[in-house]
Amino acid sequence: MVSTGWVILIAVLALVIGVAVGFFITRKYMMDYLKKNPPINEQMLKVMMMQMGMKPSQKKINQMMAAMNKQTK
Repeated sequence: MVSTGWVILIAVLALVIGVAVGFFITRKYMMDYLKKNPPINEQMLKVMMMQMGMKPSQKKINQMMAAMNKQTK
């Protein structure tokens, strides 16, 4: 007969392994999703700057996009 200690040990071990595998699968999925669907693009940035009362130049938009891309890497 299997002792209660072994059952608890196996259950805890399975839980820890499941959480670790789930974390890495979810992390990989989200990284791929964000790469395919970036949270902000140049058009959104231009609209945001216009709403804040700024007149966006292409140079400024490129600088801000480069800064955001650098931050995500």
